[in-house]
Amino acid sequence: MSLPLEGLSAVVTGAGRGLGRGEALELARLGAAVVVNDFGQPGRDGSGDASAAPAEEVAAEIRAAGGKALSHTGDVADFRQAGELVRLAIAEFGKLDVLVNNAGILRDRMVFSMTEEEWDSVIRVHLKGHFNTTHFAAAHWRERSKAAGGPVYGRIVNTSSEAFLAGSAGQPNYAAAKGGIVGLTTSTALALAKYGVTANAICPRARTRMTEDVFAGLEQPEDGLDPLAPEHVAPLVGYLASPAAARVNGQLLVVHGGMVAIVERPRVAAKFDSKQETFTYDELDTLLTPYYGERPSGETFAAAEVLGLKRA
Repeated sequence: MSLPLEGLSAVVTGAGRGLGRGEALELARLGAAVVVNDFGQPGRDGSGDASAAPAEEVAAEIRAAGGKALSHTGDVADFRQAGELVRLAIAEFGKLDVLVNNAGILRDRMVFSMTEEEWDSVIRVHLKGHFNTTHFAAAHWRERSKAAGGPVYGRIVNTSSEAFLAGSAGQPNYAAAKGGIVGLTTSTALALAKYGVTANAICPRARTRMTEDVFAGLEQPEDGLDPLAPEHVAPLVGYLASPAAARVNGQLLVVHGGMVAIVERPRVAAKFDSKQETFTYDELDTLLTPYYGERPSGETFAAAEVLGLKRA
């Protein structure tokens, strides 16, 4: 019996630890050959010396289980190195079929205290890093499609966050980057659909090095799988990377602890029309002030609360 991803190749960024590691292992379990990318810095803020060990350890684990894998330790936030990563997968496996963007760092601070460097570094790794690899993968699929005279196989799975959905007071850089990733994903989905490529984003919740303080008060169960284990997220990534998900495109899905929620695009909550050529201040005051005054405090988070999301 063939595996869902047999014959396909994948790149997973930030795959030396946590979610990325679980995703790389799952793709390999489903039959894909995997390039495991991780810059290897020990600090979740991107500090410390880069190391080849995290990526190579995961690649070795895949090979030990009978799969195909190699490691790449480049910085995906660097345009040139991201290109080298995609070209490595193509050179090693003949083509690239799946791109999973997961690499990221945290530099948390309230917006009034955040430095320019703290803002730029997080945007660079998360948002620019997602763009860089997407750019080179998309160019590869476009060229293949032109040569084939029709659609080819391509899957992109990007990593957003509940911080984008519900806000996160101490993470304006992270929340903004994750919101940007959703915009990048939907734009990419529209642009690449004609080539046979899909692009989707997930908002995972898991206990990793990035979230160790967030879930510090939630103890792991003595028996059974931790509800916050990355293993709850990896199967969705495997599915989105598979042929079965051919009709899933431009979607945002929240996933954790045995739950997957499909997030709708924003809907209009109310609409007001001016009774004259254009609005005046007084007319807007008459219409909007009562509307917001009548809404329960915090109603802007209603959609997130329906999903059972925790406000940051």
